[in-house]
Amino acid sequence: MDEVLLRSLIPGVLTVLVRRGADFAAGEDAVQDALVEALGAWPADPPRDPRGWLITVAWRKFLDATRADAARRRREDREGGLPEPGPAPAADDTLKLYFLCAHPALTPSSAVALTLRAVGGLTTRQIARAYLVPEATMAQRISRAKRTVSGVRLDRPGDVATVLRVLYLVFNEGYSGDVDLSAEAIRLTRQMAAAIDHPEVAGLLALMLLHHARRAARTAADGSLVPLAEQDRGRWDTHAIAEGVVILQAALARDRLGEYQAQAAIAALHADAFTAEETDWVQIVEWYDELAGLTDSPVVLLNRAVAVGEADGPRAGLAALAGLDPALPRWTAVSAHLHERDGDLDTAARLYAEAARKATNLAERDHLTRQAARLHVRLDVHRRRSDQK
Repeated sequence: MDEVLLRSLIPGVLTVLVRRGADFAAGEDAVQDALVEALGAWPADPPRDPRGWLITVAWRKFLDATRADAARRRREDREGGLPEPGPAPAADDTLKLYFLCAHPALTPSSAVALTLRAVGGLTTRQIARAYLVPEATMAQRISRAKRTVSGVRLDRPGDVATVLRVLYLVFNEGYSGDVDLSAEAIRLTRQMAAAIDHPEVAGLLALMLLHHARRAARTAADGSLVPLAEQDRGRWDTHAIAEGVVILQAALARDRLGEYQAQAAIAALHADAFTAEETDWVQIVEWYDELAGLTDSPVVLLNRAVAVGEADGPRAGLAALAGLDPALPRWTAVSAHLHERDGDLDTAARLYAEAARKATNLAERDHLTRQAARLHVRLDVHRRRSDQK
């Protein structure tokens, strides 16, 4: 059975049920029940119209769950029952489902979980494993989210920016458990790009493709992180890079710049360099300036300081960093990097060790600890040589 096809049908089936009058929570449960039945029936007897089959069976499941009494069931049977599976309606409200799952009343984590469940078609167990939380915890999170949006109608304009933030959150989770959330986010964003003509949707898809293209080179054989400058660029996915660049260029040509297009432009400049030394850091700083104007984000300014340090030297980078809050995530690590480039190895080693203690990600903590240890070795060698003179 084609699991990708099955999962791609879920949003359209759910929106048909909601349009017919099912509330979101009951409709989503009915769709999941229909999927279970499909897994058992389709291998032996695949339907001619998979979407129509799922809609019919899910609607039956919904009615079975909501019938008030046996009399109503008998009355419906006397009136001829439900129609047999047939061609599904042409209308597809999948886009509205995206907006529903990104409802502003939901927390970001709940919006992500609901999107993966209702739009992505992942099971609660798969989502729980991806987020490394107990299945019962994830089930409660999804149930609360479903209750929150159950009374929301699907006839209101949606906020594209909110949906894109949710998809970006999914992408940034990367890979854990048995679900590749980065690949899943790309699949969902492709789906959204096919449904809505918006340059920022295209910009986000391009950004995801360009970042995902470097995935194979991001870790060494022992699982340790490999910084961008040290990555084997021969392991980058050139097809994904080419696709991302084409999508980005088409979006930029519409002259409606947004934050995801600007981020994608920065990623494209990194991808365009055959070696780290050939990176066009001056142009990257210019794109960070554009991005800072669009978002006013301190994280953007932190990344800009790194780019300034590469374009204009570490002293300029440190000057750009000085105006930012040291409590920012990665501020200490960036400061360590810039001090090392400026030749102040004592300060850099101390800051790498401090950044390692602050890191919340095990791989990042290990990487920063290695950086501190590397500099301590260099400092020890330098001191021994000085003592011998």
